[in-house]
Amino acid sequence: MEKLIAHTCKSCGHEFEGNYCNRCGEKVLHAADRSFKKLLSNILEAITFADSKLLKTLWLTLSRPGFITREFIEGRRVNYLKPLSLFFVLNLVYFFFPVIQLFNASLNTQLASPFRAFPAVSKFFQSIVATKMVSLGMDLSSFSLIYNLKTVGFAKLMVMVFVVIGSLPLNVLYRKHNRYFTDHVGYMVELACFNLFINAIVLSIFAAFLGVGKYLNELSLTVIFITTNLYFLIRSGSEFYKEKSWRLIVKSLLMVVVLKVALELYRLVLFFVTIWSI
Repeated sequence: MEKLIAHTCKSCGHEFEGNYCNRCGEKVLHAADRSFKKLLSNILEAITFADSKLLKTLWLTLSRPGFITREFIEGRRVNYLKPLSLFFVLNLVYFFFPVIQLFNASLNTQLASPFRAFPAVSKFFQSIVATKMVSLGMDLSSFSLIYNLKTVGFAKLMVMVFVVIGSLPLNVLYRKHNRYFTDHVGYMVELACFNLFINAIVLSIFAAFLGVGKYLNELSLTVIFITTNLYFLIRSGSEFYKEKSWRLIVKSLLMVVVLKVALELYRLVLFFVTIWSI
């Protein structure tokens, strides 16, 4: 039998035998671990492992909404990419070409929002923009350019505002389903991933490369948003919350309204943060 060599862990100072510290898990490095061959092997393993987990997690998010969140809160995690990691990957991809104004909202989108349709509300927002333009000595075209550049950067960081706002009503709708607040937030992260991929990235690709952009107006985008989110909410409500029958339909319809309100509240916060920063 091969005799095990005693080592002192470089990280925690614990004495152990073998290649791994039985206290903190640190690995003993050998000369072979520093070879070029090992470097290439590690790079290949990292790329293929990450890619397979990303694609698997994304596919399950689309085909079995709610499944990934359920797996994570029940402790089965090693086979999937963390939903929050998937969220940041999709978030990065989306903001490379934010053709569809979903989480990114230009000045024109902000001012044209249905929630600004009331004359008093519309006048209030227009006065804020006008006051800022006068203070900077800019015309609308120049101000819009600066605003749109600024708001993209903030939108990347603030999408989690939408996630948190959207998760709050879930605590009421599914209060009898033994879920913690963090479980609802995790569920909303998965829903945000779904929306980023379907209603932002895929629609942006269609608009940019397949010539369907002219058909994507406020009405058509609202119909798409409602349809796709109803699909997610009904499937995930059954998968994650184990809700059934008419209650699932009613709660899903209520959540569509909540999501629209959450999106507009997120855009409202984004508007004021962007205005303040200019």
